[in-house]
Amino acid sequence: MMSNLTALHNQTERSGLYAGIEQRVRETAKEVNGVLFIYSEGGPSYVASQVRGILESEPGLQSEVWGGDEPGSVAVLLPGLTLDAVHYQGLRLKQQLQERISDYRPRMALASFSTQKEIMPQLLSQMEEKAKQNYSDDIYIFTKADLLLVKSRILIVEGDPAVREFLQIRLNMQGYETMMADNGITALDLITDWKPDLVLTELNLYGIDGLPYIHQIQQVSGGEMPKIVVLTEQRVEKTISLCFENGVDDYITKPFSPVELDARIRRCIQ
Repeated sequence: MMSNLTALHNQTERSGLYAGIEQRVRETAKEVNGVLFIYSEGGPSYVASQVRGILESEPGLQSEVWGGDEPGSVAVLLPGLTLDAVHYQGLRLKQQLQERISDYRPRMALASFSTQKEIMPQLLSQMEEKAKQNYSDDIYIFTKADLLLVKSRILIVEGDPAVREFLQIRLNMQGYETMMADNGITALDLITDWKPDLVLTELNLYGIDGLPYIHQIQQVSGGEMPKIVVLTEQRVEKTISLCFENGVDDYITKPFSPVELDARIRRCIQ
C-alpha cells in the first residue's frame, strides 16, 4: 500500500493546483480559456513571479499564475484567449524569460479550450506532464487528439489481493490509470481525494459494505459522482435490483469473463 499512499500524496498536491485552475475558470465566467504550463528542471523558484510580471505588463490581458508542484513549474490561466492568442503569449513569455534568466530553457505546453467543461483535472495533469517531457525548443500545443488520450481513472476496491492485482494489471493494460483499496473506508477516502471516473468494487468489504457503502460513495463524491460497477460474489436477485435502483451503473458476478469486464467498463466510461 505504500506505493499507493505515495502516489496519492503526490496526486493530492497536484490536484490542489488543478482545482485552483478549475475554480478560477468558473469565476471568470468565460467559456473560452487558454492554459499554459511552463517547466524548467531545477529552475529558479521565482519563475512564477517573473511570469506574472510579464503578463501584467500587457494592457487589458487577463491572467492568473500559479507556482507548480516543484521549483521551476508554473501554470497560467488566460481567460478569453483563443489558441493563436495563447500561442503568442507563450512565445512572448519564452523570449522574455530567457532574456531575464541566464541559461534558462523553459519547456512549455499550451492549449485553448472552447468550453469550461473541457478543463478537467486529468487533462490539466496530462498538459503539465507534456510540458515536463517536452525536450525540444518548440512549444507543445495540446490538441483535441491529446484530449482523447487522457486516461480515465479507475479505483479498484477488492479484499482479495490476488483478484485486486489481476484487475489492476488488466486495467493498466487497457490504458486506464488505477488505484487500489482493500476496504470500504479507504475507498471512500480515495474517492474524495483522487476523484476517480469509475469505482470497480466488491460489495463484501471490511469497514462498510452493501448499500450503505454505495450511498456513502454518492455522498462523498459531491457533484461529480463516479460511475459505479459492482464486481461481486453476491448473486441474490433482490441485491442486484436494489443496487441498480440506488445508482449502480453495472453489476457483474464472480467468476467473471475478463473480456466481458473490459466491454462493460468501456461502455460505462464512454
